[in-house]
Amino acid sequence: MQNDAENRSGLGLLRYIWTEWISTFVVLVLLLLTLVIGTGEMIHGQLLRMGERLYGDPATGMQYSFLRAEPTRPQCERNIDVDSRVQQQMKADAADEYADFFGVRSEADVRAAVMQAQQVCEESHAFYTQAINHINAHPSIRAYRSFETSFFGLFKFGVENRALLLVIMVVFAAISATLKTHHIGLRSPATKIDFRVYTLAMLVANAFLAFSSYSQYQSVLNSGVAMGEMKYIYWLWMILFSTLTLISLFQVIKLPKPTREGGSFGLAFLSVPLYAYMAISTGINFTFFMDYPMGQGIYLGQLVEFSSIFLNLALFIWAGMLLKQTRVVDMFLNILRPWNLAPETLTWLILLAAALPTAYTGASGIFVIAAGAIIYKEVWNAGGRRQFALAATAMSGSLGVVLRPCLLIVVVASLNKEVTTDLLYHYGVYVFLLSSTLFLVISLFFAESKFRIAPAGVAAPQSGRAFLAVIPYIVIFVLIWMFYKYALSTNLNEFTAPVMMPVILLMIVLYDKLRHQPAPIPPVGHWDESLNMNLNGIGGTAAQPESSPGSSLRQFGFWKSMHISSSETVGHIGALVILMALSVSVGGLLERLEIMEAFPTDINSTILVITMIVGLMIFVGMIMDPFGAVILISATVAPVAYQYGIHPVHFWMITLIGFELGYVTPPVALNHLLARQSIGDAEVAEADAEVRHLSFYYRYERWILPVIVLLPAMLIIAYVPYLFKLFGWYH
Repeated sequence: MQNDAENRSGLGLLRYIWTEWISTFVVLVLLLLTLVIGTGEMIHGQLLRMGERLYGDPATGMQYSFLRAEPTRPQCERNIDVDSRVQQQMKADAADEYADFFGVRSEADVRAAVMQAQQVCEESHAFYTQAINHINAHPSIRAYRSFETSFFGLFKFGVENRALLLVIMVVFAAISATLKTHHIGLRSPATKIDFRVYTLAMLVANAFLAFSSYSQYQSVLNSGVAMGEMKYIYWLWMILFSTLTLISLFQVIKLPKPTREGGSFGLAFLSVPLYAYMAISTGINFTFFMDYPMGQGIYLGQLVEFSSIFLNLALFIWAGMLLKQTRVVDMFLNILRPWNLAPETLTWLILLAAALPTAYTGASGIFVIAAGAIIYKEVWNAGGRRQFALAATAMSGSLGVVLRPCLLIVVVASLNKEVTTDLLYHYGVYVFLLSSTLFLVISLFFAESKFRIAPAGVAAPQSGRAFLAVIPYIVIFVLIWMFYKYALSTNLNEFTAPVMMPVILLMIVLYDKLRHQPAPIPPVGHWDESLNMNLNGIGGTAAQPESSPGSSLRQFGFWKSMHISSSETVGHIGALVILMALSVSVGGLLERLEIMEAFPTDINSTILVITMIVGLMIFVGMIMDPFGAVILISATVAPVAYQYGIHPVHFWMITLIGFELGYVTPPVALNHLLARQSIGDAEVAEADAEVRHLSFYYRYERWILPVIVLLPAMLIIAYVPYLFKLFGWYH
């Protein structure tokens, strides 16, 4: 309570107001505006169709599109003396200064031209008369037209200013993430030395970015090129990174309060956010070694260039945080709980089920953040080792990235014309089946109790009742899908999912809150094989059933849930988008260093080329976020791979599975970092503590298991299609 009081006074109060209210409100408004813009395209299409049905006349050929503006009377003369006009034109042609060089038209040609112009004039007057009569016959058309064109104007304004909306959103979100120490790192700062290293690194990183943004602005200003709306974007970047530099400077002078004693200088460097390392490394290289100080600012422009994709990512993050406020994941798990499955089998089923929301929330990390805590507790409750549960949580967002409508595939297809989303999603299904099957086989190999299942007579009725409780959520999904499909003529696919999923989840949150359902609390307990019952981890008594009332702190209403989900969205947008922006900057640095120029161009072995690509993809996945990595790979590695005869779809399947392997592989292991954010540092520390006396595999199972699942999948995907082609088994 004392800490809360300190945080709500002085600068702590200002930070609270900014992070919990100002930035949350602004970003929520921008997200809703983005949602309106996305839905506006669908609505405007329907308005045009409705206008055509109401006011179009196929019999006379009059279309609504001809009537969207008031017809203007033609200025040409309808009744002219053709002979006189021909003679006038002949005289004008003869008086032309170039007549001696080019010659003049014959009287017949001039007469034909005059007659044709007269015919066009007559048609224009006839169309004008017909349009005016049609409008007068339908007086309501002017009111409808005014409404439709006004809506189009608003929609057009939003579409034309998407980049500005994105940058404003990033400015507010990044400031909040910095104030809340929410940036993604290998570990959270906890000790005094941690915060000392953390704040100094953040100060240097943000100072480099502020200087680079200013250098870019000055460079464009001195070039004399008209900036247009980019002027505001340049100013926003300068304001953002200058503000972050001042915040970091203040934190260097007045360190955040440590949460524990001790610490070491070496471990403190693990607390530095990944984006700070990227900003410092690129800043040093661009500024001091390449004399290119505006480099970081220029590569930030990739966010502007792909503003629609990053706005969709923000909507997906919001959808993930809304999902976290619902009981959807918990209710679906209720269907499995009565069967008391072995943890390995249960985890496999959870991963299969998690693939769909992973695909529909855009990328692997978002689902890990949204549902990681529930998945972790569920696997542990079933008797799984904590390390195994951590591995499952990190992988819960990995398997679905190759399924429709994952945003990452859309980015790949938009940057590479050699592939389409349909092709990538088609082969992605086989990749998903392979990796999920490998997980089941390998996890069962290390399982202590390979099979366990409750009697069907006991489990089936309970499972059936749990399924009945899920039906309302399915109905909500179907009704909203039908509304978009039939009312707005828009189906749910990879292009419309970013707009439709937040709407669906908003309705589900509203349904939960109208029924006074609390947000899910992961059950606390652990399956004890010897007692054949679920025990909690402290007193050894039976754990409370999931249906028991939650803490009163979780009995939030709709608006409170909206506030919580929006606040969490702000932090994740600030952390993820800035990390992606700096990943693009790292990619730009690697591109300017011409590292790919060192890639041999005379290799005769395709196997060797594939091997080099496999290693490179894993390495890139270890150090970069997926979206920044796709931009880098598309510009550098992909053309080389195609040159060596590797099929584009094959190459991108290798790339995507390589990225996912990189995201669970140390030293960075982004999915593990996000899992830790969802589960909490204390639980991860407890998981490490309980296996210190065991063998190497069980001590590091959360790192090893995902690797030994995805690495064989990677090798099969990389080499087997080539061997099939080599032996002529397919063409």
